[in-house]
Amino acid sequence: MSETWDVVVVGGGSAGLSAALMLVRGRRRVVVLDGAAPRNRFAPHMHAVLGHDGLPPTELLAKGRAEIEGYGGVVVGAQVVGASRSDEGFVVEVAGGETFVGRRLVVASGLRDELPAVPGLAEQWGRGVVSCPYCDGWEVRDRRIGVLAAGPGSAARAQLIRQWSPSLVFLTNGTGTPDPDERAELEARGIEVVDAPLARVLTDGDVLTGVELVGGAVVDLDVIFAMPSPTPHDEVLLQLGAERSGGFVPVDEFGATAVPGVWAAGNVVNPRANVPVAMGAGASVGAMVNHDLVTEDVRLAMAVSA
Repeated sequence: MSETWDVVVVGGGSAGLSAALMLVRGRRRVVVLDGAAPRNRFAPHMHAVLGHDGLPPTELLAKGRAEIEGYGGVVVGAQVVGASRSDEGFVVEVAGGETFVGRRLVVASGLRDELPAVPGLAEQWGRGVVSCPYCDGWEVRDRRIGVLAAGPGSAARAQLIRQWSPSLVFLTNGTGTPDPDERAELEARGIEVVDAPLARVLTDGDVLTGVELVGGAVVDLDVIFAMPSPTPHDEVLLQLGAERSGGFVPVDEFGATAVPGVWAAGNVVNPRANVPVAMGAGASVGAMVNHDLVTEDVRLAMAVSA
């Protein structure tokens, strides 16, 4: 059986590393299992991250790994394939068969974004096709922006993105959105509505230039804001008995799941968490896990002295 760690952290993104940093500074023995596939790996820069605005997200994670290792933590590049309970706590298996045993488990394995099935859209993800206006709006301010509808809420999203540019095109792509009231509101703010379905995304080399509609018409654009469908990488949580509610495993205000000894933070349980939110959630989880371990340490000490 493998050595027992105080905490095994599944996921080496901003949430998982923040949790690990709190724990190693609390002198806990921590191993982070990093599958090296953070959600924002497609983006060349991250924004609205205080003190790190414009930094490539991979650089932030590299700094985090170095900090954790500087306190004696261990970061292992490995893809987690399963988890189970054991007498010591939890056994986490990675690809290749190696196992890691932890008294507590923190799951920060993120999610994957499922993009609308428009040819050429996925190839531009993170560059000409983006999602978060607060992350990318400033960089494309006053340019010609397309907003790709994805059902209810899309018109309100277009109204938000209108804050960054007066040259906005709402691409309904045959979704049935907007309704008459929404259409009137869009037109009142000068947002053009294009109802035809999209045939493909157009590029010049690696630069997005617009979209071609079914029928052949072309809409010139500099960037498209899309709404991907988030799918959490929560297989480990489900294997341990957690259940989804509304598509995600619920956690309490401190990040605890319904499974004793298991916490979760970041996009695996909150699709709206950007980097600062994920970092904060991870830090909170790290502190709460340490407190839980202290409680167990006291109980075990009392049992020995009895």
